[in-house]
Formats: sequence, structure tokens, C-alpha cells
Amino acid sequence: MVRLKVTSKGQVTLKKEVLDHLHVRPGDEIEVDLLPKGKVSVQALPKGRIEDLFGMFRNKTGRSFTLKELDEAAAAGWAGEAES
Repeated sequence: MVRLKVTSKGQVTLKKEVLDHLHVRPGDEIEVDLLPKGKVSVQALPKGRIEDLFGMFRNKTGRSFTLKELDEAAAAGWAGEAES
């Protein structure tokens, strides 16, 4: 258990141990949910923006694949037979 002290302004500084556990760094955001009986839940918010995902699966080979080839690749991956 980690103890934190509340300042006269009502602020709390999270110790390095807590920040490391949440995998947060300066500039990241955390979310605090207020729970019944004076409890809270603290979690790190996902990093990045949805726009960062655009182009993530872009075809870099320039080759087009048929639906049959995609279906076969998916079946092989599901069966554990996919090539690396």
C-alpha cells in the first residue's frame, strides 16, 4: 500500500511507484472514478489519438490479395500454421 499526503490546497502528488505501476509519464492523463463509501479507482487513460491508427495496416508491398488468399491466410493463422 502506498500512502500519499494531501496538501493544504487539496492536492496529492503521486509517488514514482504509483506512476510506474500506471505506466504514466509527464503529460499523460489519468482517470479517477468516484466509488461508493469514499473509495476511488485510478487508471491511466489510453495514450495517443485515434488518428494515430490510420494507415496501421497499410499494404506496404504494393501487391493485392484476393479474397481467397486472405481467407486462406486467416485460416492458416487460426490453425497456427501461418508463416512469420
